[in-house]
Amino acid sequence: MSVYLGLGALVVVVGVLVLTDGSSIGGMIEPDQLASLAWMGTILTLVVAGYWRHFRGAPGANLRGLSAWVGIGLACVVGYAYRDQIQDVRDRVMGNLRPGSAIVGSGGTVTITRRADGAFRVDAQVNGRTQSFAFDTGASAVVLTAENAVALGIRPSETEFSARVSTANGTALAAPIYLDALGIGPITERRVPALVARPGALDGNLLGQSFLTRLPGYEVRGDRLILRGR
Repeated sequence: MSVYLGLGALVVVVGVLVLTDGSSIGGMIEPDQLASLAWMGTILTLVVAGYWRHFRGAPGANLRGLSAWVGIGLACVVGYAYRDQIQDVRDRVMGNLRPGSAIVGSGGTVTITRRADGAFRVDAQVNGRTQSFAFDTGASAVVLTAENAVALGIRPSETEFSARVSTANGTALAAPIYLDALGIGPITERRVPALVARPGALDGNLLGQSFLTRLPGYEVRGDRLILRGR
């Protein structure tokens, strides 16, 4: 019955369009708008009629299916409405599972979670290769161990070790260099001044001020290190 009503409505609309000869109807709706509404209404009527016949054949199963789709739709709406809060929870979980990894937040921020030993270890891309750094605001520059520098293809000559640096083992000489690129997540700085320590002078790389001062800001908030990009 609903199919015939839909087709009848379509016939009436076509008749109205023919009689108005392209002029607006009542000064409120244009013929092409009325035709679009009639077409969409007819399609909707046919879809509803077909679904209703199927629904009457097995109302219990179809009602359960309809309820499931309504639940999925509501979940999508709620997820979109609370997307920022959900992203914060996701970042915390991922940070706890993978300390040192860059968790990208809103506004281009990068969050690093403190490790169980109390230190912040940051995984960074140096000249396209991954290196691990200790976050150290007391270091005046980014410092690479001799071994990690070799892994990056950086081999200063003996005469280049001319800069004095303070380490846990005392004062040592280091070689000044420039890193083509140093990136943490979406944050990338180019031509970063750095130092290469002598073999055995350092236990690990240091993420120091020659990189940190280039950022718009960074802060330690509880067990999270937050870096802000440009």
